[in-house]
Amino acid sequence: MFLVSAAALFASCDDTTNDIGTSLLHDMDNLSVTTDSFIVASRSIAADSVYSRSTTGYLGKIKDPETNTYVTGNFMTQFHMLENYSELFPKADSIISRIDGQIVADSCELRLFYTNFYGDSLATMKLTVHEMAKPMLENQIYYSSFDPKKEGYLRADGIHQDKAYTMTDLSVSSESRYGSNYSPNIRIMLDKEYTDRDGNTYNNFGTYLLNAYYKNPSAFGNSLKFMKEILPGFYFEHTGGIGSMAYIGLTRLNVYYRFVSNDSVHVGAASFAGTEEVLQTTRIENDKQKIKSLVADNTCTYLKTPAGIFTELTLPIDQILPGHEKDSLNTAKIVIPRINNETKSDFAFAAPSTLLMIPRDSLYTFFEHNQLVNNRSSFTATNNVSSQNSYTFNNISQLINLMNANRSSENWNKVVLVPVTIDASGKVSHNMSLNSTRLVGGSENPYSPIKITVIYSQFK
Repeated sequence: MFLVSAAALFASCDDTTNDIGTSLLHDMDNLSVTTDSFIVASRSIAADSVYSRSTTGYLGKIKDPETNTYVTGNFMTQFHMLENYSELFPKADSIISRIDGQIVADSCELRLFYTNFYGDSLATMKLTVHEMAKPMLENQIYYSSFDPKKEGYLRADGIHQDKAYTMTDLSVSSESRYGSNYSPNIRIMLDKEYTDRDGNTYNNFGTYLLNAYYKNPSAFGNSLKFMKEILPGFYFEHTGGIGSMAYIGLTRLNVYYRFVSNDSVHVGAASFAGTEEVLQTTRIENDKQKIKSLVADNTCTYLKTPAGIFTELTLPIDQILPGHEKDSLNTAKIVIPRINNETKSDFAFAAPSTLLMIPRDSLYTFFEHNQLVNNRSSFTATNNVSSQNSYTFNNISQLINLMNANRSSENWNKVVLVPVTIDASGKVSHNMSLNSTRLVGGSENPYSPIKITVIYSQFK
């Protein structure tokens, strides 16, 4: 570590490479290196809610066997339309699915395809799908505490369809479920009579979409028109059962009909998909009283997702820097040990794999502005692979200098550890899956204290 730091110092002083070997040795003889360590205070803080836009919707209710807290997930999705897509359905005169001469859909369904789930695959769960009355808009920021029902976003006289389900769909044969073409999903039929906002009644929701298209194809011309004029989206609310949480990666709305082409009858289907191009948000409900009691536990600190508990660190900057005004702060390293989960359960939550460290004052704006990790004011650490028992932030020296230079906030020396996920493009999002762990720390910590280890250097 010393040689790397020293080389970096000299590289920043002189761009030439003449006599680099002799000059490096000479300068190193004039370099004084010292180390020290300081105790870092920590505490748990309730997350309350987090910026909730993501490509995954969470649906269900589970109990954390370690903390005995309940977590409920509900989500809202909109549907993406290709720009100027003029061939969503075939020409009207080719449709042979009709009642009394009027075009109808043979059936309509929603399918919630899940990429994973937590809990018991045979736990009986219940959801209610609600039709949105108005769209949630891209230019607004929605947090996981936002309640579309309470805020008046659900259509009172629209679709309110109940569905009982298990994560393992026993209505599908085991041969099909284990087949290579099967994607596990929750299927909701929308074949009941439907009345639109103008008071027109149809035999099912698919018939409404078909007739809306033939009446006004331009309303299907892009996603914004579609959600404002045809369908603002659906809200999927957990309404019964405990034992599973589905991670919904794709929501698809399918409309089936029959049509004639080349003198043959064909079965057609039009699909509308909830994708990353449109808004998808998750509402998380935690047991607030239980979260409050965990935050009050000063024998440790907690990390709990989704939207549960973060850990705050107070960096001892006023101890690290005084007396070292002429020194360079080369490295500052923090290792934060985990406390092993002693609960014996097949459904124990895993520890978060990746933590983000950011200044307390950036807790909201970092995610709202889609910022990236820069290793200057934001850093990440992963759960130590060899021991599975600690998170290590190897060098936050630049953060210490930045915070020392900006003391305008009462939180100037505080950082927050936030469980996150990072995609291939580097985008950082709140970890919305089910994770939980305890960390060494707190004002009544019975273990060795968390320390920050620093290395200073100075030319003699």
